[in-house]
Amino acid sequence: MFMSTSAKVFDAAYYHRYYTNPKTRAASRTEQRRLADFISSYLKYLQLPVGEILDLGCGLGILLHRLQQRFPRARCVGVELSPYLVEHYGWQAGSVVDYEDESFDLVTCTDVLGYLSSEEASLAIKNLAKLCHGALYLSVITTEDLDICDPEHSDMDQQVRPYAWYQKQLAPYFESIGGGLLLRRPVKTPIWRMERA
Repeated sequence: MFMSTSAKVFDAAYYHRYYTNPKTRAASRTEQRRLADFISSYLKYLQLPVGEILDLGCGLGILLHRLQQRFPRARCVGVELSPYLVEHYGWQAGSVVDYEDESFDLVTCTDVLGYLSSEEASLAIKNLAKLCHGALYLSVITTEDLDICDPEHSDMDQQVRPYAWYQKQLAPYFESIGGGLLLRRPVKTPIWRMERA
């Protein structure tokens, strides 16, 4: 299994700081549920079938559990690099860089790529393209986000790259449709130009 070149330790203290402590967490459970509701509503609006969901870097699984509620018949897979989370939550051990499985209708990857070097992040995007044949939800802090990012509630010990870098890496495989959602190319679903990012 891939081992990141980052020295970051994703242990109980990390998840307490950024996930469970109300004073320091990056996002609340309510925010994660709203995000899942947005993703599922947009995909239902586009009439895209979702029978398999993969969450790479699923953390505590809040987003994945809500997506499971929104798509109750879907097979859901949570993958984590953190040995702590694998042991405590039963996720599959793996990395966005080299995790292997069948292709999924919906793949989510939230705040993971920033912990990778540019070479690793590029490999991760290629792997996301292998794992996704439908929609990808991708979130990562970019250089352009630094003026709105709250450093008290965000782990800034990351590789912060320009949006254009991600756009260039994603363009051969995905087309953005707004809100962090991308569709795997070639896009067969009819989408108005104004609805595309």
